[in-house]
Amino acid sequence: MKLLLKFNLVFLAVFLSGLTVSALIARNLLQRDAQDEVLDRARLLMEKASVVSTYTATQIAPLLKDRMEQEFLPQSVPSYSSMEILHALRGKYPDYGYKPAMLNPTNPRDRAVDWEADVIQQFRKQAERTEFVGQRDTPAGRMLYIARPIVITNGACLSCHSTVDAAPHSLIAKYGPNNGFGWVMNEPIGAQVVSVPMSVPLQRADRALATVIGLLSIVFVLIGAALNLLLWKLVIQPVRELSALSDRVSLGELDAPAFTFRSRDEIGVLAGSFTRMRKSLVHAMKLLDA
Repeated sequence: MKLLLKFNLVFLAVFLSGLTVSALIARNLLQRDAQDEVLDRARLLMEKASVVSTYTATQIAPLLKDRMEQEFLPQSVPSYSSMEILHALRGKYPDYGYKPAMLNPTNPRDRAVDWEADVIQQFRKQAERTEFVGQRDTPAGRMLYIARPIVITNGACLSCHSTVDAAPHSLIAKYGPNNGFGWVMNEPIGAQVVSVPMSVPLQRADRALATVIGLLSIVFVLIGAALNLLLWKLVIQPVRELSALSDRVSLGELDAPAFTFRSRDEIGVLAGSFTRMRKSLVHAMKLLDA
């Protein structure tokens, strides 16, 4: 097997191994960055929902208090306001979602589906937990969701949700007496859930990975070409010339041209040794002829 072929086989093996390891590391890093980006977006939406809820509870609900005695206005409910505001975003970002999922909601649209109910149960089992992050597959693609527990900490809320008898008549008239009662202080009754699509950031990460792999491949090819050129010029070509000259001398062509190589590296040392050996051989042959 030729020296250049051996070198290229070793170089190719090193290249493929390095490219594979680099691709795996880069893929993990890029996907982690993509997930962190999506998580930041989800937390931003969650904080926006919390701000809207606080604004509604502190500034809107007091203004509607007198009117609520005659007619229940859902706009005075913090979770209703936050859901309406964030749902308005779906016109531009249809895959983004927000829901105050409840096990026993007053408004039927807030009732938790199976996977949301599982998240709420996790909060009930782990009272110290304040956030739950996960992923799930949907018809629209993979979604990352972030959930935070909804806990009654203000006793005023129980005036509407403790028993049917204690609830305002306007609330009963709008939603009926069957839902939204029996809530307990300091117990998770639901969860705020924000869902954000993973598809776009993951596609961006895949494109970045393809770019990185392409650039690494180009760099390795250029390095390989440069090393092949250097190996040919500095090693293989001089060795071939020296080998051909050695064959001629070994066959008795003492008048073959001298091999000149001015480099001071190992090939130059070998060329100098060959030149001295040739001179000694010529001198010995002349003595024998005499």
